Amino acid sequence: RGRDISIDIELTLAEAVFGAGRKVLLTKNNICTTCSGSGADKKAGMTACTACNGNGKIRETRQSILGSFTTVRECTVCDGRGNIPKVLCAACGGRGVLKSEEEIEIAIPAGIENGEMIRMTGRGEAVRGGTAGDLYVKIHVQKHPSIVRDGANLRSTLSVKLTDALLGATYTVTTLDGPVSMHIPAGIKSREQLRIRDKGVRSGNRRGDFLVEIIIDTPQKLSRRA
Repeated sequence: RGRDISIDIELTLAEAVFGAGRKVLLTKNNICTTCSGSGADKKAGMTACTACNGNGKIRETRQSILGSFTTVRECTVCDGRGNIPKVLCAACGGRGVLKSEEEIEIAIPAGIENGEMIRMTGRGEAVRGGTAGDLYVKIHVQKHPSIVRDGANLRSTLSVKLTDALLGATYTVTTLDGPVSMHIPAGIKSREQLRIRDKGVRSGNRRGDFLVEIIIDTPQKLSRRA
């Protein structure tokens, strides 16, 4: 089995909430396209391994005071395949793999969290006569200037004037879906929360909510008229 490899990807909060696609260019061991991973010149072909007589395994018998013991191990000459190249592939030198660049498309699922890992089976490093390793993608979500994630919900704060808090008003709130008009009820207190439904993070068949914490901007000085 080939080696596993890991990479880090940075996402915006919106990309993490709604999902995104990424293309990355990796330099790693890939199956040699010239010989298709056999390690042999295509015109010359393969021949039976002389070390294991084409069996792919070597049987060894050893004598001891308790009797004879027979062990079977994989042939290291042919890597257990039973055949070897008549002529080595000129591109990879018989290794069957070649270090080259490969563009990989990564689908970021909606709702992924910071620090989560995506496993892509078989997209790691290739090895002759075996299976490729896996690619692990670690997600890093950038901080949003005004919105934070809280599980399936999103949170932000909104500063409102004292008169609007006392008498009520309508404000525009910035969400990841775009601007949303929100009514501030008369008499609202500072640190109270208002809820905008279905503007949070998708979880299963529904989305969480967008929670807005109201901060009343109390003036330090008031005129006699005010």
